[in-house]
Amino acid sequence: MKVARLSKRRTEAHEALEHGRITKNGQTLKPAYQVKPGDVLEIHYATKFVTVRVREVPLRVTPGVKPAELYEIVSSRNDEATQWM
Repeated sequence: MKVARLSKRRTEAHEALEHGRITKNGQTLKPAYQVKPGDVLEIHYATKFVTVRVREVPLRVTPGVKPAELYEIVSSRNDEATQWM
């Protein structure tokens, strides 16, 4: 998530996984889950839900990696009623 810029920091991504804010097929993911190309993930931000399809998973962070090429946004919706603390 950090490499693809879906999260600002690794710790943020880790906390989101621990608190069940990232799901695949309705199932919460654990921090050890290995994301694969083709996975469709739903990410719950503070007031927004974003569904992305993973296109590519780089082995490491390099300056040449363009985040827009790593995933595609399937859907995005705002949800003012849900507030994650």
